Amino acid sequence: MKVRVLGCSGAIAKDCRTTSFLIDDDVLVDAGTGVGDLSLVEMAKINHVLLTHSHLDHVAALPLMIDAIASQRNSPVCIYALSGTIAALKSHIFNNVIWPDFSRIPSPEAPFIVFNEIQVGQTLDITGKRIEVLPAVHTVPAVGYAATSGRGCWVFTGDTERNPAFWRRINQMNVAALVIETAFSNREKDLAKRSLHLSPHALAEELDLIDKGKRFPIYITHTKPAETDLIMAEIQRFDQTQPFGPNVTHDIRWLRAGQEFNL
Repeated sequence: MKVRVLGCSGAIAKDCRTTSFLIDDDVLVDAGTGVGDLSLVEMAKINHVLLTHSHLDHVAALPLMIDAIASQRNSPVCIYALSGTIAALKSHIFNNVIWPDFSRIPSPEAPFIVFNEIQVGQTLDITGKRIEVLPAVHTVPAVGYAATSGRGCWVFTGDTERNPAFWRRINQMNVAALVIETAFSNREKDLAKRSLHLSPHALAEELDLIDKGKRFPIYITHTKPAETDLIMAEIQRFDQTQPFGPNVTHDIRWLRAGQEFNL
């Protein structure tokens, strides 16, 4: 199983694209602006889109992508999301005001997209991949995902704040890589808490919930472009990550668009 990072920024700027991951050729996890780097041929191969939540930085490219590839497909794209996320998409995007309702055109019997409601704890079997829906704590209904093709799991927290239920489940898994958000620096930790995101201070407390003896690479995502360097410096200080010292508590790295995981 290959996971390609299309976008992993908390906002846009030059070379900064918002959240989207391509698993193999056919599964998209979130549909942020990073989707725009795919060719039409690559987009047309996507049969399944798994959304973590309804916020714009995670869904902005979805209506545009469907519009771009609809004429090249003979079956609908399947969109998986919580019921609250689906309701938000129907009310605020695919509403024939902001964008056409692709769940009913060209006809209700043969639409461009179909919505599939998911629940936390559910496992989806999609083209040889097992994808588990994980809990998240955010300002709107939200989830994370763990994907595997039989080896280790690629785990994505989605947007979240402190989340004990997530760590209880992760500690039961064979994790090959963890992608975790840290949207704000410590100087904005109060704003992070109110908006249900992580700061380095909260991240440190969350990582302490990983069972002792478990070790896997941890990739930081969703940093704001103007604060990325500060956030990573604050993380390095609390974790003694290289180059600040040899006694590294966790293997923490910065996620970059274009990066690939082969699992």
